Amino acid sequence: MATFIRTTFVKVITPVHGGKIAGCTIIQNRSIMGKALRESLPPRPPKPAPFDYVNKDYTWLRSLFDRTTHRFDENTKVLVVEGPVAAGKTEFAAALAEDLGMKHFPEANMDIHYIRPNGVDLRIFDKDIPEDTRTFDHVNFNCHPNHRLAGNFQIMMYMARYGQYIDALAHLLNTGQGVVLERSPYSDFVFLEAMFSQKYVSRGIKSVYYELRANTIEELMRPHLVIYLDVPVDKVSEAIKKRGLKHEVDGKALTPAFLTEMEHQYKNKYLRDIATHAELLVYDWTGGGDVEVVVEDIERLDFDKYTEREEPKMKDWRLPREVEWADQRQIFTNNKHYLMNLFNIPRTDVPELITQADDGYMRDKVIYDHPAFQYTEGYTPNDKGLLLKNKVPKYHEFV
Repeated sequence: MATFIRTTFVKVITPVHGGKIAGCTIIQNRSIMGKALRESLPPRPPKPAPFDYVNKDYTWLRSLFDRTTHRFDENTKVLVVEGPVAAGKTEFAAALAEDLGMKHFPEANMDIHYIRPNGVDLRIFDKDIPEDTRTFDHVNFNCHPNHRLAGNFQIMMYMARYGQYIDALAHLLNTGQGVVLERSPYSDFVFLEAMFSQKYVSRGIKSVYYELRANTIEELMRPHLVIYLDVPVDKVSEAIKKRGLKHEVDGKALTPAFLTEMEHQYKNKYLRDIATHAELLVYDWTGGGDVEVVVEDIERLDFDKYTEREEPKMKDWRLPREVEWADQRQIFTNNKHYLMNLFNIPRTDVPELITQADDGYMRDKVIYDHPAFQYTEGYTPNDKGLLLKNKVPKYHEFV
């Protein structure tokens, strides 16, 4: 049975300045309800059908007839599950999402970058392209944490978490269904700091990472609730061995010093900071725990009490007018490409992030000469007519 840890930083922040939110008519409110509690209540009128945000844009014209908050209920919330490596986050997050009727987003990984829309995994080209242009994922990092590409790997992991978080917000705002994520872009820095402490990455990488983070993180809406599954470092090492993944057990990255620094960054920086914006529950998860107990604790949280203008908690979710909800919905539904373009900060002073032009040319030539990339996504050799077929020129035809 998990033990709930009441820490000194899990508290309500008392606002310095008084005053209610002027004219605020639409506030995210009510407590989250688990499956048992929902089923004990009388049937409710059905909510509007989810908006097909995957295939359609949410335009200004649509916002006049399709109001965002009409799909909201008490479970329209963003929950993030955090914890050390091998703590049992995936199993817990999936079970929690099922009980709360929310959508589970498994932890983001490099598949987001490397598996293309046509299903091709770019890792198949590694043997044919220059070393500095090859893929580098969590398996590579665990085996070779001091590799030149380790810094780029962590930056791309932050980008993967950032993109996934945008997708989660788009899902919530277009369907009204809450979401449960494993880790988030807000906590990603704990890995960067642990890597830097063990000299896996350079000071230049750290500088670029925090510049990118500063340029991007404020565009998102912080979670309503963070759940941290606490496991001591020695037990984490045991869990890693028990899980038996070769790249973790035989790898060089997940040393006690690395895991200790991760724990330090979580408890002394991330949890303290996020607790000023979101509710925080911390559990001793050394021997696992009971999801139903966590659900009961969640049901006791009151997300409706943070209404003061200067109160930082839930501030991202206190929008005074429907038009502001529509604006946020349009950003995360239609403009993910704009938000991802915020990562385009030119930094040429960090050699590990620079690829030689000839190496880049060879990489792209190998990839785009592959038959799977002959046609743009959505087009096939069977398309009839020049207006429908869109052949992608060979890479060397561009230069």
